[in-house]
Amino acid sequence: MRAEDLIDSLSALDSYKHYGRVKKVVGLMIESQGPESSIGDVCNIHIGTKNKRVIKAEVVGFNDDNIILMPYTTVSDISPGCLVEGTSEPLEIKIGPDLIGTAVDALGIPLDGSSLPKGLKSVPIDQDPPNPLKRPPISNSIEVGVRLIDGLLTVGTGQRIGIFAGSGVGKSTLLGMIARNTKADLNVIALIGERGREVREFIERDLGPEGLKRSIVVVATSDQPALMRIKGAYTATAIAEYFRDKGLNVMLMMDSVTRVAMAQREVGLAIGEPPTTKGYTPSVFAILPKLLERTGTNEYGSITAFYTVLVDGDDMNEPIADTVRGILDGHFVLDRNLANKGQYPAVNVLKSVSRVMNHIVPKEHVKAAERLRDLLSTYMNSEDLINIGAYKKGSSKEIDSAIRLYPSILSYIKQSTDEKVSIEESLQSLLTLVAEG
Repeated sequence: MRAEDLIDSLSALDSYKHYGRVKKVVGLMIESQGPESSIGDVCNIHIGTKNKRVIKAEVVGFNDDNIILMPYTTVSDISPGCLVEGTSEPLEIKIGPDLIGTAVDALGIPLDGSSLPKGLKSVPIDQDPPNPLKRPPISNSIEVGVRLIDGLLTVGTGQRIGIFAGSGVGKSTLLGMIARNTKADLNVIALIGERGREVREFIERDLGPEGLKRSIVVVATSDQPALMRIKGAYTATAIAEYFRDKGLNVMLMMDSVTRVAMAQREVGLAIGEPPTTKGYTPSVFAILPKLLERTGTNEYGSITAFYTVLVDGDDMNEPIADTVRGILDGHFVLDRNLANKGQYPAVNVLKSVSRVMNHIVPKEHVKAAERLRDLLSTYMNSEDLINIGAYKKGSSKEIDSAIRLYPSILSYIKQSTDEKVSIEESLQSLLTLVAEG
């Protein structure tokens, strides 16, 4: 390095530390007089004199000359006069290949209490989406190992899909199947707002050793502060972006984006935002496009993303579901009625769509999928007549075909959690089934 460059670097360094003092705590918020900071900067709040410890907090707003902080942990033990140290830096996490196979929290710290591997790179978790003109078009399909999806709702490499469902309809089980069976290079799984009990169950039962060895799991449970749940989503996305920029095809699965929106609503209401649609604040509808647009393709690699959306009361038109559906490249609807009948995965084929399927699979595949949809739709529309015996065989050739093939269609759609099916097998089974009709 030249002497001039070294002098310029030293001149650019901030040789002063900026401090402030806690003035008051109201609910989730801490108001501090100083230090000089910007929105998104991390501050360290120093607690106690004997048992000294530091609580990290983030600048989320201002009140006149005071800054408003929200801590990444609870506000207990914080008292008036606590020293607040400004870092003038946004939140960063450490990422690298050695992180694969581990579960971390929203700050990138391993959940098992172990230390981070050496040689990791620090990366800010909040980044801009790729330039639209530098996004290659989606042209190839990606195998997810679920027959219904590969055959009827084919997913493209770099596509973003929403999985819409009420609680207890099989979202986590479906994500686990995809994580174990997919041909993606790496899985990044974000469990946001989950019950603490379900985290280990998902890792050991749904994901399993086979899935975990090529996955990174980011966990922010429901008992953690709202800011940690939001940062969990950003951290998982940043990890996926890091490996995408290394040229990998990454599978990002986030369960659920609804809980991210709820956490942002908590933050927005705490800093004084007005509640709008169903109590959600304007910032919720501002962060969702920015978060979801970060995935997809760029000039180096791709992030194929699955976002689960909890639909309140199975209402597909509630605000978050409606907003997310408008941003993503397709949606899979899990139907409680199908789950009650024992059909798993409980994907309602007639209400689901992959917006890129027609552009990435052969025409014969598209025609076969459309034919199966027609047969299924015909049967569903006539199901009541069939069940009460009001339909007379021979009245409609189309209905006769639908009745004859319905058991085969049901067998095609159903799949056990430990069954792995290649995309070639899914297509061949589909073509064979349709040929019978």
